[in-house]
Amino acid sequence: MPAESTLGRIMKPSYYWAAWAKGHSCCNFGWLGTWGLQRPPWGCTRPRAPFERRNFSVTVQLQAAAVVKVPTMAESISEGTLSAMLKKVGDFVEVDEEIATIETDKIDVSVLAPEAGILQEIFVNEGSTVTVGEQIARIEIDLERPLSKEDTSARPGDVLGISEALTGETVAPELTKPSHQPIDPIEEPKLATSTPTPRKLTNVEPELNPAGSTAASFMPGDRGKRSVKMSRMRMTIADRLKQSQNTAASLTTFNEVDVSALVKLRRKYKDEILESHGVKIGFMGAFTKAATLALKAFPQVNASIETDEQGDAMVTYRDYVDISVAVSTPKGLVTPVVRNCERLSVVEIERAIANYTQKARNGRITMDDLAGGNFTISNGGVFGSMMGTPIINLPQTAVLGVNAIKERPVAIDGKVEIRPMMYLALTYDHRLIDGRESVGFLVKLRDYLEDPVRMLLE
Repeated sequence: MPAESTLGRIMKPSYYWAAWAKGHSCCNFGWLGTWGLQRPPWGCTRPRAPFERRNFSVTVQLQAAAVVKVPTMAESISEGTLSAMLKKVGDFVEVDEEIATIETDKIDVSVLAPEAGILQEIFVNEGSTVTVGEQIARIEIDLERPLSKEDTSARPGDVLGISEALTGETVAPELTKPSHQPIDPIEEPKLATSTPTPRKLTNVEPELNPAGSTAASFMPGDRGKRSVKMSRMRMTIADRLKQSQNTAASLTTFNEVDVSALVKLRRKYKDEILESHGVKIGFMGAFTKAATLALKAFPQVNASIETDEQGDAMVTYRDYVDISVAVSTPKGLVTPVVRNCERLSVVEIERAIANYTQKARNGRITMDDLAGGNFTISNGGVFGSMMGTPIINLPQTAVLGVNAIKERPVAIDGKVEIRPMMYLALTYDHRLIDGRESVGFLVKLRDYLEDPVRMLLE
């Protein structure tokens, strides 16, 4: 925003005396003469020179500040930990540039600069707990802009001061410079270009390896350890997993599937799908689509136990299928939700999972991405898992674990053949799901994966 304003027509008192003296040069009056001033007009009979009035502009530079606050994160999240301050005092930041990261129980939230300017002050230290709306920094906004056309006609001496004296002589800039000068922008520190002189390290080696030292000097007991504070996300994961074990009557059932047909189908069409849809096809799209069809056949696995306003336990059944896909990140496991899977094709599901995976690894997952979900798929096969028992993600009632595809000898029509095989694991809440539904779900899932063309007929 500009900060210029024309203050009007003003005559300084010194200009009054200068104008009067121009017509009364003979009337020096004692000590006034030493200051270039003359005897007052009431002591002289000479006619005075007319006053000269000139227009002038004064450019006033103002500096405003923008306060950086903790953004609204989600209805269920009111606080977090300032895990990283990405900018330091004196740095210039652009509008919407990320300047800090706040770690919450579920996601990392980026704090963006509301205005462009210089980061003037930071109010909160890293590692501190902050709440929504709390001020964490201040940005100084630069309001200076080029002069308008009306003011560019004025000479440099007219800006930030008064125009030339009424006598016609130009006033020196030092005399017209205002007492309150605009503060110059803070310059970023420049790196030194000189190369430091290298030091000789030849004398260091004998100190590190004194004569007579042997490997025995490194004692077996010299083993270090370190303690790192558990992150908010890790603590939340730990609490929820323990809550799941304490609440649900968890039970796991297994099955195995021959994915020969699925492997051939992927190998045949992966290049064509990549070229036509821009999606790198994997197996998760097929796993998710097959699970969706199996969930429609066994609605108990897609249901959940909830409590109404009176505190009574209720079973909620759903006609739609929202599947949470477990994605591993450096900070922990997140489960973004692929919604309305019953309406999506395998390619569309693959695209959604790929987008979520990229967002999770870049720390861009939002609370909306994680909200909801009726069923979870955890793919431990990407890490080489052979078999496992996943834990239910409450309030869901089941989770599917898919594992690595390994070639194994299997009996096919009385003959031993090498086939790509994979173990499936379904952990379910026995309070709601019985063995018939859990085993039937896995068998239905296996049938779709062993004959993937069947998914097109549903």
